[in-house]
Amino acid sequence: MERAHRGRGWAARSATGVAVTVAVAGAGATVALGTPNAPPQRPPGAAQILAASAPSDWRPLDPQQTLYLELPSGRVIIELAPEFAPRTVANVEALAREGFYDGLTVFRAQDNYMVQWGDAEGRKPVGTAQRAVAAEFERPLRGLPITKLQDADTYAAETGFVEGFPVAADPVTGRAWLVHCYGMVGAGRDNDVDSGGGTELYAVIGQAPRHLDRNVTLLGRVDAGMELLSVLPRGSGPLGRYDRPEQRVPISSLRLAADLPASQRTDLEVLRTDTPTFLAYVEARRSRPEEWFKVPAGHIDVCNIPVPVRPKGGGNPR
Repeated sequence: MERAHRGRGWAARSATGVAVTVAVAGAGATVALGTPNAPPQRPPGAAQILAASAPSDWRPLDPQQTLYLELPSGRVIIELAPEFAPRTVANVEALAREGFYDGLTVFRAQDNYMVQWGDAEGRKPVGTAQRAVAAEFERPLRGLPITKLQDADTYAAETGFVEGFPVAADPVTGRAWLVHCYGMVGAGRDNDVDSGGGTELYAVIGQAPRHLDRNVTLLGRVDAGMELLSVLPRGSGPLGRYDRPEQRVPISSLRLAADLPASQRTDLEVLRTDTPTFLAYVEARRSRPEEWFKVPAGHIDVCNIPVPVRPKGGGNPR
């Protein structure tokens, strides 16, 4: 019997010429038998893989590491990454608990780049928090469990995922860092690398600006509500700033989910990126098996793998 390994399953042809496909999905395995003249089965697409996932393939958002940005149009949910930016995350949490962001604005929306919010004038007191903390552009690679991609990357020797966050790494220097994919959230700064502390935050709303990697402290990613940020009117001022204060979008509040009653939280769960299901999902996006695709790419970029998020307990991924 000849065998060929295909992602999460095995495709084989027996001595009798009958095609046998064994595909692993979620908690079980399925076996399909075909006839010698039957057309080859298409591998499952990303939607099929997610539909067949097991509950253990998903993890709930930690309320202690989740921010709710409340805008007039709705709630933006941000998952924090303290493993990569512990000091900045702690400072943003302190600012949120001080109510620092309440009444501030989204003051910048630059097309195909980012939206930015916070203290545009730099005048609001920060209370017990800090206005600036030391830069956290990268961290040690040692001990970091990266689900690595096999694909070459333009900007880094290795790329992959850690707990849903896109990362890059350099084994020679032993360093790793978060990368500027769509939806990633960072702390704005001035020329001084240590001038960003979270009083101004931004989210990527366009093609991944990877040239910013290791130049700004990334501290999280938007897990839900990106559509509220990406459709904001573009600013006509320099770098997409709103020329007039009345153009700015008011922020009702920015709070830690843990500081709200359970009844006011939005319960979401994220596909774990350390599972066979995630590897199958990546493969389905690397070489799209759907009939519409006539020339599968056979290659994928770390920023072309949106990590699925869904309501806790099931439902359609966002």
